[in-house]
Amino acid sequence: MSFVAHIREADQAIQTIEEHLLGVKEIAEAIGHKIGVKHIAGLAGMLHDMGKYSSDFQQYIRDAVENPNEPPKRGSVDHSTAGGKLLFNLFHVNVKDQYKVILAEIVGNTIISHHAYLHDFIDPQLDSPYIRRVRDKDNFPDYLNAKRLFFEKCMPEEELQKYINKATDELKQFLHNTPPQKYEEQYMFLSKYVFSALIDADRTNTRLFEENKSQENNAHSELFTSYYQNLMNKIMSFQTHPAANHSINKLRAEMSNQCDAFAERPSGIYTLSIPTGGGKTLASLRYALKHTIKYNKKRIIYIVPFTTIIEQNAEEVRSILGDDSNLLEHHSNVLNEIDENDEHEDGRMNKKQKLKLAKDNWDSPIIFTTMVQFLEVFYSKSSRNIRRLHNLSEAVIIFDEVQKVPIRCVSLFNQALNFLKNKCHSSLVLCTATQPALDFVDNKLELNSDAEMVQNLNHVSEAFKRVEIIDRATERELNNVELAEWISTMLDTLDSILVIFNTKTVVKDLYQRLKENNSNVNIYHLSTSMCAAHRNQILKQVREDLHEGRQVVCVSSQLIEAGVDVSFECVIRSLAGLDSIAQAAGRCNRHGEQELQQVYVIDHKEENLKYLKEIAIGKRITKQLLIDLKRDPDSHGGNILSIQAMDRFFQRYYEEFETDLNYFISNLEKDMTEILSAPKREYSFAKAYCKKTGNWPPLMITNSYHTAAKYFKVINNTTTSVLVPYDVGKEIITELNGYQRIEEISQFFKKAQHYTINLYKYEIDELDKNNNLVSLMDGQVLALTEGAYSLEYGLDIEGEGELEFHLV
Repeated sequence: MSFVAHIREADQAIQTIEEHLLGVKEIAEAIGHKIGVKHIAGLAGMLHDMGKYSSDFQQYIRDAVENPNEPPKRGSVDHSTAGGKLLFNLFHVNVKDQYKVILAEIVGNTIISHHAYLHDFIDPQLDSPYIRRVRDKDNFPDYLNAKRLFFEKCMPEEELQKYINKATDELKQFLHNTPPQKYEEQYMFLSKYVFSALIDADRTNTRLFEENKSQENNAHSELFTSYYQNLMNKIMSFQTHPAANHSINKLRAEMSNQCDAFAERPSGIYTLSIPTGGGKTLASLRYALKHTIKYNKKRIIYIVPFTTIIEQNAEEVRSILGDDSNLLEHHSNVLNEIDENDEHEDGRMNKKQKLKLAKDNWDSPIIFTTMVQFLEVFYSKSSRNIRRLHNLSEAVIIFDEVQKVPIRCVSLFNQALNFLKNKCHSSLVLCTATQPALDFVDNKLELNSDAEMVQNLNHVSEAFKRVEIIDRATERELNNVELAEWISTMLDTLDSILVIFNTKTVVKDLYQRLKENNSNVNIYHLSTSMCAAHRNQILKQVREDLHEGRQVVCVSSQLIEAGVDVSFECVIRSLAGLDSIAQAAGRCNRHGEQELQQVYVIDHKEENLKYLKEIAIGKRITKQLLIDLKRDPDSHGGNILSIQAMDRFFQRYYEEFETDLNYFISNLEKDMTEILSAPKREYSFAKAYCKKTGNWPPLMITNSYHTAAKYFKVINNTTTSVLVPYDVGKEIITELNGYQRIEEISQFFKKAQHYTINLYKYEIDELDKNNNLVSLMDGQVLALTEGAYSLEYGLDIEGEGELEFHLV
């Protein structure tokens, strides 16, 4: 008799359980091998579907396929508990080796969780969901038979013991040189890594079977060598440019050479503090490619704060490397995962199953994504996100504008980077003109000694000075009526002005006023209400106007201030954090076209920052620094953009948020860092359990992974990705429900990135109420109707947009 794991949709071919388990084991081993945990990850892969050997499951899957019109009752068979139960019974019943107990808990938790998310060992109710599954759940009448068949078909018991011994040795080596007070932190990251390996291996093996394909080769070493040569050819071409000997260009070349030389150093955590306009993208790419070749890294990942930086930087890199197919732009998760637990599907390969299996695991050689996506890989409650985690190992990861790490995520960010450095053999580059003090928190970032790539930063900063900051913020507040009049007057002597605000409402209002009063000037509006493709088109028009010398005013939210390569004669920036002021200044006289141009800092009367705490506090601190300079022109280095002023800003900024830096969860009155990684004897839930029962929990690990993930949000208000009917987006929406093959759906995820926007719940509710939202792919993808998207503003929540589609 064949014991069935999957039945292929196309030809009803059978994948046996042993074929699936050994196939997943092989992929998981390769993933685990990258960080020295080959057998730990392989153990999870080999045992994860052991429960499918039960007669109940075999009847269940055959009934589901043979009787599609009358499928068996969902939830009738649990097949993910058996493997975790086996490990618990082997090592928890008679505790002899604490390392084997820890191994059983880490691997067992990943196994019982592989259709949802990692379980809590102790939850806020002082119960143990893990223990309930592996010890107390008693509805496995066929467990002993499933165990017997596993040993008979997959691996004899004595061979399993030898395999577990190897996994135990790996665990000991993984913890080597780790202080005991940091063990729980390492358990947490190892659990997440093994969980990532299992999720990706399971879905990859199932997808390959469904597509009737063999294992794919994802080696990229030859690509990186050709990429580096293409980049160097581009850099050599700069030497023949007429302006090659300009002092700024010579300094850019010098810093680029320093990055190339720095790539010879071993992997670690480093800083790259090139000023705005200093050629940061090419210099960091040069470091990354050379370091990748020398140390055999598997991929290069750019992490940026805003999707606008993805669009521009990816296009620049794509044009230099001469390759589009191997560069992934990952703006957001187009797929909205609805069901937390998908174990109890009815066995048929429906669209929901295909969406789950689609290739979305960050295995491309070069990836551009956002800080939100990076943090969600480590901490959010989504198997789609954590599936990508293992591909952050053996990588060069460049954090562009790292000062934008959300305040409450600073400790979590530092812990993740330390893990990637110490255990995952990755090299991390903190790349910004305004380096924040990320070591201000208890969970400090382990920066390498002599971490800065660029020498003589004070000289470099002075050489790149192209603007003067004009303080209007300490004089009086301004409203949009006054601003519109002032800008109209400035246009008598200026050809280009950029205005940057903190809120979209004020952006839209000023844009409308300027359009009414300046009919001969090209006025543009930019905000995150527009999808990436739409913003790109607007920016293309802006650059064309700037190049042709036409009069242009662009009114934008802060998305334009970080990394977008535009250069205006004048910038007006609404008061915000000093790092934002510095980034806005980088959009003025960017290439030194004039000797010195003006950046005006204003205090806007109509901006509502009630729900934007970080911006509001940054604004207040910056205003105080401006007042200090007004009273004493020599204070803070005599310049609001000096290194001294920036250091002072971040010191005060982090002091203001001292209680938030460890991600405080108000519902539980606990820091997330405690919930994830506090030692057992110090963990408040474990201590409360002991007080309640009179005994410590019967566990080596007591932390609450599921609870932490449940409360984790990079930003306070959760957003949902929605497809928009802009340009090609209309075709994507029309074709989406027609996609049948998993490969087509995988391509959809990549293609759709440029045609999504992220909406808050109240926006979703309003659109739904006005019938301006459509549900696709069984509700897992949302899209706007045509009337809900405007060519001027993007999202039109009232549904009165007039959109002309230009299909290409």
